[in-house]
Amino acid sequence: MLGEYLQTWKLKLITTKTVSVAIHLDKKEAEQELKVNFNNKTLPFCSEPKYLGVTLDRSITCHRRLESLRKKLTSRIALLRRLSGFALGAGALTLRIATLALVHSTAEYCAPVWCRLINPAINDTLQIVTGCLRPTPADNLPILAGIQPVELRRNGATLSLARRAMEPGHLLHSALTRPSSADARRLKSRYPFVPAAQQLISSSENNKIRVAIWADHQYNAEWTNNPTRLRIHWSDPPKESLGPA
Repeated sequence: MLGEYLQTWKLKLITTKTVSVAIHLDKKEAEQELKVNFNNKTLPFCSEPKYLGVTLDRSITCHRRLESLRKKLTSRIALLRRLSGFALGAGALTLRIATLALVHSTAEYCAPVWCRLINPAINDTLQIVTGCLRPTPADNLPILAGIQPVELRRNGATLSLARRAMEPGHLLHSALTRPSSADARRLKSRYPFVPAAQQLISSSENNKIRVAIWADHQYNAEWTNNPTRLRIHWSDPPKESLGPA
């Protein structure tokens, strides 16, 4: 089957860079290795292969990917701490730009796949940008930093990918267009992309406006329903960091 697919689309498989992996939830078969042959060559078996920078595992929990992501974010947060120290003394605007470039871009890479982010690391970064202490409520940190909440940014990335997948030629088109059912999931304990994407794209409003404008509308709606005391000072959520200059 794989050979016919490659021949149809005129592709060539590089066996030295290709591995086989088994995706399942059966713990009894966790140590079993597959023996896959292609063109009289046995493909090496890898229990945790890396695809486009994302480490996969047998049950698609993304634990190993999240562990490596935490380590990477820790080193970048340490860099932001040095940037905000007395020696360099970067302002809130510089720290906000550095946070979006170094931390958020890394944390949000392929976030629609696992539908969750590293919230504690993001909160530590926002404390650096705003100059707030740890007792500050976590819900207030994105507001004071002038950065949309991570959940909303992740939903925006999911909606953007879902819109592209609705095109007939997209690889995920068939997965998004078929009815979604919790009983039909092969990995019931996971947080798959398809149900989240179908829920976001089901609204007619989501299909009429750009993702950035949709995210602003959602942010304003959350701000209106947010009981935070910060609404006393601003009628609309701040668009720039309110940390120390």
